[in-house]
Amino acid sequence: MNVKVKFNGKKLTHAMFVAPSLALYTFFSILPILLGIYYSFTNWNGIARKYKFIGLDNYKRMLSDARFLRAVRFNVKYAAMLIVCIVLLSLVMGMMLNRNIPGKSFFRAAYFFPAVISLITSGLIFNQIYGYVLPELGKMAGIGLLGKNILASPKTAIFGILITHVWQGTAVPTVLIMAGLQTVPEELKEAAMLDGATPFQVFRYITLPFLLPVISMILVLVLKDGLMVYDYILTLTTGGPAGATESITMLLFRQGFEEMKFSYAISQAITAAVVIIAVSVMQISFTNRKKVY
Repeated sequence: MNVKVKFNGKKLTHAMFVAPSLALYTFFSILPILLGIYYSFTNWNGIARKYKFIGLDNYKRMLSDARFLRAVRFNVKYAAMLIVCIVLLSLVMGMMLNRNIPGKSFFRAAYFFPAVISLITSGLIFNQIYGYVLPELGKMAGIGLLGKNILASPKTAIFGILITHVWQGTAVPTVLIMAGLQTVPEELKEAAMLDGATPFQVFRYITLPFLLPVISMILVLVLKDGLMVYDYILTLTTGGPAGATESITMLLFRQGFEEMKFSYAISQAITAAVVIIAVSVMQISFTNRKKVY
């Protein structure tokens, strides 16, 4: 009997410690999500006390909204390019920085430095580079390509944002790759080399399979960053020129807080969140099938 009372007392103590955090999480996270789902079926503008239930009208409207579809195309294109650039660059840099070379610690610290800078600061720095530094260098060197601001053209602005994002966003994936390389048994690589395997074959059949869980994590993180990019666009192009770089998150903010289409913006946010979660789950499930044990 005493044991049972003591056990129940421990459970009560644990519950008392967890309850405040759980209550705050429910109030500030779960409740807003549930309210957002509810308001997405209304025509609420975010301020008015009165609103009307309109069912799936907001979701149907998205299918024919040219502005929303343009933002989706931008995000898909941007996320695809970001994934390719960051995954390949982090693989190359991770393997290079994992070698025993002179000044390895210095290069590791220097390469990770962009990660400690805020996104807004990085965007402002590159805004000055694209707008003033590169054009002046282009004029001095007689290189016409550098003489133009890459952010001023609807066709090239996305690449200016991408370069900024890759410069800062590759640091953490590179560290993850270096950590993943520590799990690759050296005995397997040495045995393969003795059997006549080329460096590419060692990477393809030994190193890469061990890195798949890490690459899967990087893919999910980069995909999320690509589909939710906002800070770089805010500081570099503000969605321009002519709306060419208006992302989904930029569109949500403008429609929700500037154009007072609050419920419509919520429905777009919910749709985007569901798509991101679904793609991430599929990516993780696919990669888990190829794990090395």
